[in-house]
Amino acid sequence: MAESITLPERVLAAIALHRQASGDPMAAFFYDLPALDAQGRAMQAALPPGVELYYAIKANSEAAIIDTLAPHVDGLELSSGGEIARACACATPRPWVLSGPGKLDADMYDAMTRGVEAFHVESLGEVARLQAVAASLERVQPVLLRINPALPEDLSSRLRMAGTATPFGIDEAQLADAVRAVDDAANLRLVGFHVHAMSHQACERRHQRLLDAYLARWPRWRGLARHPEAVTQLNVGGGIGVNYLRPSEQFDWAGLCEALGQRLATMREPPRVRFEIGRFLAAFCGYYAIEVLDTKVSHGEGFLVCRGGTHQFRLPAAQGHDHPIIHLPRDPERARAGERRPWTVVGQLCTPKDVLSRRQALSGVAVGDLLVLPLAGAYGYNISHADFLCHPRPEQVFVGDSRNTREGSEPETRRRRPAEPVR
Repeated sequence: MAESITLPERVLAAIALHRQASGDPMAAFFYDLPALDAQGRAMQAALPPGVELYYAIKANSEAAIIDTLAPHVDGLELSSGGEIARACACATPRPWVLSGPGKLDADMYDAMTRGVEAFHVESLGEVARLQAVAASLERVQPVLLRINPALPEDLSSRLRMAGTATPFGIDEAQLADAVRAVDDAANLRLVGFHVHAMSHQACERRHQRLLDAYLARWPRWRGLARHPEAVTQLNVGGGIGVNYLRPSEQFDWAGLCEALGQRLATMREPPRVRFEIGRFLAAFCGYYAIEVLDTKVSHGEGFLVCRGGTHQFRLPAAQGHDHPIIHLPRDPERARAGERRPWTVVGQLCTPKDVLSRRQALSGVAVGDLLVLPLAGAYGYNISHADFLCHPRPEQVFVGDSRNTREGSEPETRRRRPAEPVR
């Protein structure tokens, strides 16, 4: 059973205002930008000297999210040509890097002409293609080589990108060849290494051991370069998990940063360490509000059929968990007096996989009530198959958006109306 979660008053007010203005049953996302701002400030403040924080915009690339976080991060991590356009439109310009497998030559060219800081190179073939593009632009391009190192099994997590067979990075056994290829490329300059081994890391102590393993290998990796003094960066990726079922028990980011600072202080020539965090920055600000359309019992199990579903909020299905639910009844007195029973929350799709949460104990639920799914700010709507069945896309409401607010006035609540799918 998930912990109970309290909605911020400004989010409650925004939900109520949106409902008053809407003629149809609700399915909408609400993003608490002041909370996001506070999360960015806190994470940046915890960093030790010599450590940087980049936002991985794949977690949520909406303009209001990027603009809110940009003042509190050192840069942005991108993984596609489309993300380049979003990063370059940021209200607070930040350095950015381009990573990920399968980069198009067109993406490489676009990135170089628009001021990319560095590329994270995934393969020997990519070294050759990147060299050709850089030569065509008569540019010397900084790069980091992404390493797929061997890792102890006990440091694994539910989603691994290293230490096993994956399409990501260069096996550590081939690293010397990759370093030599970059050193031999007239238009590339090796500045560091990138290791993103896993996602959904729940334990800061295990993650610190993972970082210790990287730092122990740093002198050897750096020593492979023809000019090791120019190799100064170690990007350790992200992978910090969110506890969706026990929100009060979250990853100890401050503790991880303190331990990392102590470890770096013992090193003779420490690297400049960079995190690229997405989920742990953005997840906590988001809420998905859906309206109950029908209640029914099938083979003894209660179902709440709601507006929306996994085509708009794929996160629970992708994570394989039952998402926490906040019940907002139209009639609180009726809800308090009603029967408390387990309900399975589903959406509008014609598939039994359209399940957001199973057997949530709720009291007096009725058609017209709202259910709110918190922790929806990262890898929620943006990874969803929104055009499935051609349902209308959900509106996204940015609570406390002050980007266009006059100084001294109250922050606005701004809406982003999504494009309709082609029918």
